[in-house]
Formats: sequence, C-alpha cells, structure tokens
Amino acid sequence: MGMSVTISAAAADDQDAAEQILKLQYLCYQSEAELYGDYSIEPLTQTLDSLKGELAAGTVLVARLGDEVVASVRGSVDADGTARIGKLVVHPRMQRHGLGGRLLDAIERRLGAEGGAKCFQLFTGHRSEQNLQLYRKHGYAAVASRRVNERLTQLTLAKEADAAAFVASA
Repeated sequence: MGMSVTISAAAADDQDAAEQILKLQYLCYQSEAELYGDYSIEPLTQTLDSLKGELAAGTVLVARLGDEVVASVRGSVDADGTARIGKLVVHPRMQRHGLGGRLLDAIERRLGAEGGAKCFQLFTGHRSEQNLQLYRKHGYAAVASRRVNERLTQLTLAKEADAAAFVASA
C-alpha cells in the first residue's frame, strides 16, 4: 500500500521541518537559477535562521510523504488584507501530479479563513512557464511587471479572495 501526501502547517519550533524545507527549496530553485542564469537568487542563499524567522512570523504549509517534506509554500497577510504567497516548491519527483495546486489552494484557504485575506498576490519570473500555467489555472492574472535585470522580468500575479470559499473551511 502506498502512502498518501498530507498537508499541514509547519511548526515554528520544528527544526527537522525547517531543515527539510530549506534543502527542498535549494533543490527546487536550481532550475529557476539555471533558467535565468543567476545562482545568487534569494531562495538559494537563504539561511536556516532566516527560514525559521519566516516559520515564526507567517504561515508555512508543508506536504509530507511519510516523514519527508516533499512540498512547501509560505504566506502572510499584510495590514490591508493582501495575502502574499511565496516559495511554492514541489520536489521534482512529485511535480506534475497536482501537489502544487493542492498547496496553493490550502494556503489560500488558510490565509483567507484565519488571516482575513481580501486578495492574494504572488510573483514569478517571466520565463517560468510551469509556474505561470499553475497560477493562471488557479485564477491569477498578471497585474504588474518589473525588470530586475537584463535576464529577468518579475511578474506579479493576483486574484481576489472568494469569501464563499472560506466559509466551508472555517
């Protein structure tokens, strides 16, 4: 019998989860770094202490297969109700099976129900087609772009929170 993937919040004091998230992030952002020719991007240089700070300050969800963290996403809601979602990563062997979409839905539900999000916002690079496809499939649309350098234009995507979707999960 195979194991199923479970999604849950990562505890701020869970050292093992923090280490697994950081290793997974490093693995998953290699392809982004290669795509843009920049291995100095923040997800590849983030420290364990910085990640622990994110665990304590915001919402971090992980998907586990047994004890292994195979996917993760982070989010927080600012004072005006904008939920900022970031660092959605899925282990390469688990990609293309809907896990990224499940995590995106889960973080939206959590930030909407518990954080009072009015809208969701995230960003990705202009060449990150798989990311863009996922986000569009989940209702996100480009609202801004910013040229970071000659290789990268950062696209900001957003969507309004659907209050009805959070009633059932509250």
